[in-house]
Amino acid sequence: MAKKGEVKLIGAWTSPYVMRARIALNIKSVDYEFLEEKVGAKSELLLKSNPVHKKIPVLIHHDKPIAESLIIVQYIDEVTWTTTDDAPSILPSHPYPRAIHRFWAAYIDDKWFPAWKGIGLAKGEVAEQKINGAKEGLALLEEEFPKISNGKPFFGGDQIGLLDIALGCFLGWVRVGELTHNVPLIDHSTTPHLAGWAARFVAHPAVKDVMPDPKDLLEFLRVNFMKPAPPSSK
Repeated sequence: MAKKGEVKLIGAWTSPYVMRARIALNIKSVDYEFLEEKVGAKSELLLKSNPVHKKIPVLIHHDKPIAESLIIVQYIDEVTWTTTDDAPSILPSHPYPRAIHRFWAAYIDDKWFPAWKGIGLAKGEVAEQKINGAKEGLALLEEEFPKISNGKPFFGGDQIGLLDIALGCFLGWVRVGELTHNVPLIDHSTTPHLAGWAARFVAHPAVKDVMPDPKDLLEFLRVNFMKPAPPSSK
C-alpha cells in the first residue's frame, strides 16, 4: 500500500475525468490524498503540475505529475503497487482486446462526450441535438457491449476494465441530462445491455463511494452555472 503522501490526486468531485483516476486507484487499493480544486480557480500546484493543459486530473506519484485521465488510469494499472499483487488488471492482457478498449475509450472522449457536453444547460433545438448525440453514441456502445464483454458483466469481462471506467465516469451526468429534459438515455427498453451494465458499475465497490448523486450534480450546476431569472417587472 502506498505510504502517506506518496500518491496525490488533484481534482474535483464533479469531474468525470477525475473519477476515472479515483476508480482506478480504488481498484488497485491505493491510498491517496485527494486535493480538491475550487470552482473557477486553478491552484498553484495544478498550474505547476500540468503547465501544458492546466486541467484536472493530475496524479502525483513520488512528486512526479501525470496528466490526462486515460493516461493516468493506464499508469495506475502498470505500476507495481505493494500489497496489491492480487488486484485485477484494468487493461486486458491480450493486445487485441486492449486495442479495442483504447479505441472505444478514445471514441467516448473525442466523439461521444463532445456531442452532448453541456446537456444540462441546453434548451430548445440545441438540447434536442445534444440528446440525439448522446443517444447515437449509446446505441453504438449498446451494440458493442455483448461482443466486447463476451457475455460477462462488464466491458472488461468479470471485472471493470478501461472502457468501463471511460464510459462509466459519465453516468452521473447522463442522469442529469435525463432529469433536466425528462428523457431516458440509458434504460431497459432502448439500451438493455447498458442499463444492466450501468447498475452493476455504480454498485461496484471501487465506484459507489466516488460516483456523485445526480441530484447533487444538478444542484452544483444550478448554483454555479445557471443564471437566475431576472426579476419580473410590475
